[in-house]
Amino acid sequence: MAKENSFDIVSEFDFQELRNAVDQTLKEIGTRYDFKGAQAEIDLQENLIVLKTDDDMKLEAMRQMLVKRVVSRKLNPKILKFEKVESSLGGKVRQSVTLIQSLDTDNAKKISKLIRDQFKGVKPTIQGDSVRVSSKSRDELQAVMQFIREQEDLEVPVVFNNYR
Repeated sequence: MAKENSFDIVSEFDFQELRNAVDQTLKEIGTRYDFKGAQAEIDLQENLIVLKTDDDMKLEAMRQMLVKRVVSRKLNPKILKFEKVESSLGGKVRQSVTLIQSLDTDNAKKISKLIRDQFKGVKPTIQGDSVRVSSKSRDELQAVMQFIREQEDLEVPVVFNNYR
């Protein structure tokens, strides 16, 4: 009897690469003319990035620089979920950026349903914060990976692990 092949679909990223992207963004802010004399901070925490600056225009520039650096470090920009802009004391603005580090139940169900609807010989199984996809055919698993990569409407970045 043929053995089952499988892989896991998870949502994770290399935190050190994100730290490097934030450091590069801070370095670019320090050299840009439009930020000369302005207060601009990026506070990186474990699950959150906080952007603080003088006005909305500078905040938008910081967002663009951060996304550009994240992409240049080969991270998926979907790991960044920009929250609502808040006004703080002294006319300054701040924005929290939530880091998406795991696959929530709703997205796991959505991925599982997409796979079930598209492929008949493949079994997706939700296991905590991952989706295990198994099949007897390695070719089908490769097709599933390609199909998931092409899905633009997924709100979370996906990575394929434990391919056996």
